[in-house]
Amino acid sequence: MLATTDLHCNLLSHDYYADRPDPAIGLSRVASLIAREREAAAREGAACILVDNGDGFQGSPLGDIIPGAEGPHPLARAFQELEYDAAGLGNHDFDFGLEALAGILKDVDCPVLCSNLTALQPGLALPFAPLAVLERQVPGCPELPPVRIGLVSVLPPQTLAWCGAELQAQLAADGIAETAAVLARRLKEDGCDLVLALAHTGLAVKSGADLSENALEPLAQIAEIDAVVAGHTHLTLPDKSHAFDKPVVMPGAHGSHLGVISLDLEYGSAGWRAAGGSAGVLPVAQKAPDGAAVPLVPEAPGFARALAADHARTLERMRQPAGYSSVAMHSYFTFFAPDRGLSLVGSAQAAAVRPLLPGTAAEGLPLLSAVAPCKFGGRSGPQFYTEIAAGKLSARNIADLQIFPNELRVVTVSGTQLQDWLEMSAGLFSQVEPGSAGQPLVDPQRAGHNFDVVFGLSYRIDVSQPARFSAAGERINPEAQRILGLSWNGQPVGPTQRFAVAANSYRVSGGGSFRMLREAEQLPLPPMRIRGAVRDYIAGRLPADPLAEAPYPWRLAPLPGTRAVAVTGPGAAGFLEELPAGLVELRGLNSGGFLHLDLKL
Repeated sequence: MLATTDLHCNLLSHDYYADRPDPAIGLSRVASLIAREREAAAREGAACILVDNGDGFQGSPLGDIIPGAEGPHPLARAFQELEYDAAGLGNHDFDFGLEALAGILKDVDCPVLCSNLTALQPGLALPFAPLAVLERQVPGCPELPPVRIGLVSVLPPQTLAWCGAELQAQLAADGIAETAAVLARRLKEDGCDLVLALAHTGLAVKSGADLSENALEPLAQIAEIDAVVAGHTHLTLPDKSHAFDKPVVMPGAHGSHLGVISLDLEYGSAGWRAAGGSAGVLPVAQKAPDGAAVPLVPEAPGFARALAADHARTLERMRQPAGYSSVAMHSYFTFFAPDRGLSLVGSAQAAAVRPLLPGTAAEGLPLLSAVAPCKFGGRSGPQFYTEIAAGKLSARNIADLQIFPNELRVVTVSGTQLQDWLEMSAGLFSQVEPGSAGQPLVDPQRAGHNFDVVFGLSYRIDVSQPARFSAAGERINPEAQRILGLSWNGQPVGPTQRFAVAANSYRVSGGGSFRMLREAEQLPLPPMRIRGAVRDYIAGRLPADPLAEAPYPWRLAPLPGTRAVAVTGPGAAGFLEELPAGLVELRGLNSGGFLHLDLKL
């Protein structure tokens, strides 16, 4: 069983945001591994299937097309070229709505599955199936019946909340493990020899674990499931830290790895059954000592030719002029110093919604704007940072600032909710002991896209305090207070004071486990994409917003005699002069290619 997951439409080995080749990503390189493994399976007398585990259609500019306008969606073309046997869906595959997904899937010629989303209206035809059964004849055993492989596909039930009210009106969601257990049992009862779970879910953070979203461990314990392809969290499994009693694989993201599951089969009176197996991942590249990616396999020439027209159209679209910036923007220091890219997005959001507030519940309220970094290294690697030179901007720069297709929303919140919002964001940081040296500044278990910076306020973050909330949004330290001196317009924010906040649709729906926002009042405004607001702001079609003149809202609270390790991309070395003298000292590259900075707190 060969598997991909979380491709996010990185089908070719090219970074469209930087407009340069990227040998560390791309289904075009995975395609070479697929060909190699298929040949090895044939030599060894093994049957072989190829599956995908979701989040494939969105995430790279290559996927940002209108279905039907330029022929089949590039991923549909890629699935056809590589002869995928089945594909499960992930949460991001629903980002553009059910109708858009149906337009994409009509050109996919393998079964596409989602087992735990069902139609609310009996007459609503869904473009995906709940189950599939594949049959494969075992080579060298022509006298025996084929192996029947049942497939079940599950994704986070939060998908409906993350993707908006329209999807919630069309679909119902059931739990991951609960659905998989029922359907795996049904598949076995209906004569399937094996059950493979395409599970767009990962490992839950232990503290306050939310098993509804990341339910890999309980799912892998279901007896009727013989093997699992996991995803969603962009990790690679198996690893030394997690043990399962059956083959489980998570092949990274963006076309960085191919997952391989090998099952040994026995035939008896009850038919075929799994009699042991193994799982592993194969990378498309490795890191050089300087952090550069060194390819291990080439791009498959035939596959690259099949996507050449899509690639050319994407390059043309991304190179279109979009405006001008007098300053460079990058995200290398986003967790400890001002980020001009976030400031620009924050101002654009405010400028887009400010004219719409009169006559709404937000009329007369202070308008704030919440923005989180999109590219911050992390699991996506040391090259995954925004870097935009001063001067003329193109469409790719807009996409670089806002890689997610989120819509812009406005909510009204109290001062108490605002404090909790910022406390949840500040959970990104590790708790640093005053007077210590060498502790990591950022908790590696927290996602950088959940670090909201709220423009229009002023506050400090005290990383010597424990986090008030767990990564799952559970209030684990109710009295903890990392957010200090929270003020608006020079005055402390009161608990009952009201604010209007522009933010992305994912966050407003409670995405990232920001539970306090699920109770916030959302204004009924016309739908608009944040990327569109940024484009209009840069082009001058929106007026300059007052937030653009406000000081950067936050800074780390001083901890005398304390130094922490900040991790960033190697490209940060070219921007160190932006930082105050003595704030950081270079400590070189780590084994993953990230630059270590010794940061004075």
